[in-house]
Amino acid sequence: MSLPEVLNGRLRLPVVCSPMFIVSSAELVIEQCKAGVVGSFPALNARPEAALDEWLHRIKNELAAYDEANPDRPSAPFAVNLIVHRSNTRLEHDLEACVRHKVPIIITSLGAREDVNEAIHAYGGIVLHDVINNRFARKAIEKGADGLIAVAAGAGGHAGAQSPFALVQEIREWFDGPLLLAGAIANGNAILAAQAAGADLAYIGSAFIATKEANAHDDYKQMVVDSDASKIVYTNFITGVHGNYLRDSLVRGGLDPDNLPVADPSKMDFSAGSSRPKAWKDIWGAGQGVGAVKEVLPAAKVVERLTTEYQAARERLQWLSA
Repeated sequence: MSLPEVLNGRLRLPVVCSPMFIVSSAELVIEQCKAGVVGSFPALNARPEAALDEWLHRIKNELAAYDEANPDRPSAPFAVNLIVHRSNTRLEHDLEACVRHKVPIIITSLGAREDVNEAIHAYGGIVLHDVINNRFARKAIEKGADGLIAVAAGAGGHAGAQSPFALVQEIREWFDGPLLLAGAIANGNAILAAQAAGADLAYIGSAFIATKEANAHDDYKQMVVDSDASKIVYTNFITGVHGNYLRDSLVRGGLDPDNLPVADPSKMDFSAGSSRPKAWKDIWGAGQGVGAVKEVLPAAKVVERLTTEYQAARERLQWLSA
């Protein structure tokens, strides 16, 4: 099955909501899908591991009930993120659960494995793999991924350092399949810009941290509202992989954002469900697009804002072209 077949015209906005560690709850995913965008969550967010079955049952049942009550406006499909890194001891369990529940879209991160892709393809699922450069993109497709998520400079959490224009350009020179773009996309103008650059869909995370349904501390949500691009720090010190974090949370954690050491990537460890040391559990990720977030809202209202902005951007470009 192809991604367009999985989406089946059910998107009201060309957006996939990115899976955010801790933040993406089952409730947030459900509300994102009801609003007409793909909602997603990391499998590791369901704890203990037995809770993953409960989350998947709840999401599927609530979306099915919504679709029955709203046949003219069905929900968008949902996705689950699997960390494929060798240290993730839950991978086999979480993969089996996703296969059993026939999760429509799987997002793989930190490694590409043919056996994982084959297991998802066996029931008709789609695999999207996130990458930070063209070399990793080629490897992902060679190992059987159906589509790519280009995680460019400015994206929240683990992110690359390349310009979104350069990254999409290089991938599109050889790949004509599903391509998503992440990197400081937090308003409707940026969604349209992602498509203009060559992506099919925008990949958005930080705009949904400050939502009622997000499993984020109230201080985290407010810090996103109060921040802009100047408040984002790019470092690999927290997890061993480069990512973007809120400067004020680093300071609050007793760190100097301007003098962070370089971490050893080989020490990255997902065996406990996270690569983040417990001492830094209140160091919070966010992308450079946070300046677009002005208040804490229900997820549906965020999608409504993005949709209005996206439509206005399209109309403006049509006027300019005329």
